[in-house]
Amino acid sequence: MRIFVLLFNAGTDNEGVHTIQEDDRNKILMFESKDDATRFALQLEAQDFPTASVEEIDAEEIKEFCQSAGYEWELIIENEALVIPPERNVEETNWQEDRGKKENDLDSATSHKVEEEISGTELDNIRRQLEGLL
Repeated sequence: MRIFVLLFNAGTDNEGVHTIQEDDRNKILMFESKDDATRFALQLEAQDFPTASVEEIDAEEIKEFCQSAGYEWELIIENEALVIPPERNVEETNWQEDRGKKENDLDSATSHKVEEEISGTELDNIRRQLEGLL
C-alpha cells in the first residue's frame, strides 16, 4: 500500500520525517490521500513551520522504520476526519539540531526549495476546500 508522509529537506543528507510527539513517544502520520497530506503540510506552514514536501512511500517501509526507531504510526484514512496539527510544536527538531551543528544557521531550512511544487490551480483548490471548512 502506498501512503504519503511529510518530509523536510527531502533528498538531502539532512532529511527528516514529520512526527507528532505524544508524551515521550513520536508518531508518524501516514496519509492515504495526497490532498490530505498537502492540507496538513499547509497547516504546518501557517504555524511558521518550515516547508514540508509530501512524499509517496510504501506503508511497510514506514512501519519498519517506526519499529526500528521506536516510533508509532497512524494511518489517516482519506476524507475520514480533518487532521489538524497540534497548537504546540517542539522548539527545535532533531534535524534542525544536526544542521545547527553543521551550519549554525537555522534560516537555511526555509530557503530550501521543495522538490515538488504545487501549481496555482491546485493551490486554489486547496484554498477553497480550507475555506469551505470554516
